[in-house]
Amino acid sequence: MPHGDWGPHPVTALDLVRAELAFAGCDGWCYAELIDRPGTGLGIGQDVPVVVASMYKLHLMVAACRAAADGALDLTQRVTITPNEHTPGPTGFALFADDVEVSIRDLVRMMITVSDNTAAEAVQRLLPAGALDETLLALSLEATVIRGGVRAQQQLTISELGARDWQDAAHLLATAPATDQVHAYDPAYVSHSTARALCQLMRAIWTNTASDPQQCAFMREVLGQQIWPHRIASGFPLASTAVAGKTGTIGRIRAETAVVQPDGEPPVVVCVVTRAARADAALPTVDTAIGRIARLLVNEARMGADLQR
Repeated sequence: MPHGDWGPHPVTALDLVRAELAFAGCDGWCYAELIDRPGTGLGIGQDVPVVVASMYKLHLMVAACRAAADGALDLTQRVTITPNEHTPGPTGFALFADDVEVSIRDLVRMMITVSDNTAAEAVQRLLPAGALDETLLALSLEATVIRGGVRAQQQLTISELGARDWQDAAHLLATAPATDQVHAYDPAYVSHSTARALCQLMRAIWTNTASDPQQCAFMREVLGQQIWPHRIASGFPLASTAVAGKTGTIGRIRAETAVVQPDGEPPVVVCVVTRAARADAALPTVDTAIGRIARLLVNEARMGADLQR
């Protein structure tokens, strides 16, 4: 019998990831690695620029905490938020009708835990000049570009679609054919990064290199308070696994970057970004796929760690 590669090839974790993406009707980019072993992870398209959507709020949080550590920003300072003067959104202060007085620290918390656009815009305005660019430079995030936050992205989309306002634009996005070239989905026109760089940012928070230990502890606490369980957290048994992360959503783009820590094991950082064929307001199949993909990648990273022990 001739020798050769005639048998079936073993199915890899990345094969299963591709199958999950296909079943959910989307394409995607992803990466995962053990936080204490950078550069040893696995992924698909992890160095391809992707739209970060609301995950840019991670960068705002780090910039605010670095400024606080340097004494350039007082997170206990109280400010007044007038909702109709800020970027609209579906959560948090963006829904309020009346003025709110709040500390900058709790603006950061609202920005992350419920992805509040109004809180994010307020935090960005309060940052010292150049703080965001300095943060990207200090953490070697060369692949990351932040273009004005949610307001800039909304205004681009409103103008491009000829919409009356953001609510009208969101409706048009949801009904636009997937073949339409909408700049909101093009990393060249909006805030962007890569799956690997987003994981790099989270690793810096978990290793106390994003800022001083006190500020990094605060950031880890806030990330652990995110209320959305429908993406990465949905892939794990939460009774035995802690998940701390930040989602990002706009139209066909659904994503999350998170740190997953099974009981008694080292933490794993994982990022999954998807681009669906549809832009419906709710795509539970895609959200579920993000959790399943994260589980596949995290388990593979954990198995690799066991083999190296």
